[in-house]
Amino acid sequence: MRFNVLTLFPEIPAAFFESSIMAKAVERGLITYNLVNIRDFAYDKHRTCDDLTYGGGAGMLLLPQPLSLALDSVQAAEKRVIYVTPSGKPFTQACAAELARENELVFICGRYEGIDQRIIDEYVDDEISLGDYVMSSGELAALVIIDAVYRLIDGVISRESLEEESFSDGLLEYPQYTRPQIFRDRAVPEVLLSGHHEHIRKWRLEQRIRKTLAMRPDLLTAIRSSPEWTKEAELILQEITNGREFNS
Repeated sequence: MRFNVLTLFPEIPAAFFESSIMAKAVERGLITYNLVNIRDFAYDKHRTCDDLTYGGGAGMLLLPQPLSLALDSVQAAEKRVIYVTPSGKPFTQACAAELARENELVFICGRYEGIDQRIIDEYVDDEISLGDYVMSSGELAALVIIDAVYRLIDGVISRESLEEESFSDGLLEYPQYTRPQIFRDRAVPEVLLSGHHEHIRKWRLEQRIRKTLAMRPDLLTAIRSSPEWTKEAELILQEITNGREFNS
C-alpha cells in the first residue's frame, strides 16, 4: 500500500509515518508513503496557497492552481483520491476495509475553509467525514483514516488481533486486563484466571454485548438482523435485558 499525502504542513504526517507500528511497516516494505508539499507548486514568491472566497464569507480557501498541480504530480487522476471533510460520508470500519484493498491512495489535507469545489469535482473520489464536528487540521483527519486503513494490510498486525477488535463483527470489544492481578482493590475477573477457554469465550461475548448495549445500541439493532448474530448471542442479550426490547 502506498499513501500520498498532499499537505501544507508535511512535518505533521511525517512524524506519524516515522513512529511506532507504522515505522516498522515502512521498514518491512509493507507500506510506502509520499508527502507532497502543496506550497512547492505555488506560483508567486510568497508561495501563496489560499485566497478569499467568491460571494463573501469568513475564512480563506485553498487555491485550485497549486493544489491541482500537486495532484497531477502524483498522477491522481489514475488513483483513488480522498478528501476529508465534515460534509462527507461517515467513516466506518467497513470503509477502512474497502480502502485497504486499494494499492494506492491519495489524501488531500484541507485547511482554512477547505478546498475549491472544482478540485472536488475533477479529482476527488471520496469525501469522508470523521464525525459531526469540525477540525482545523486536515492532516490529523487524514491520518485517522490512514491509521485505520494501514493496520488492515496483511502482515502489519496479526489476523487474530484484528478479528477480536471492536466493529470486527458489529460488537464493541470486551474489557481486557493485565498484571497486577489486584490494582487499587480492583481484581481481575476470576473467569480470566480460570484457564477454561470456553468459559472465557462466553464471558467475553457477554461483555461485548453488554458494552455495545450501553454505548452503541444502534450497532446491536443492525447486527441482530445479520448472519453474524447467533442464537447464543440472542439468549445472552435476552438475559441481560430480562426479555425487554431496547431502543437504539
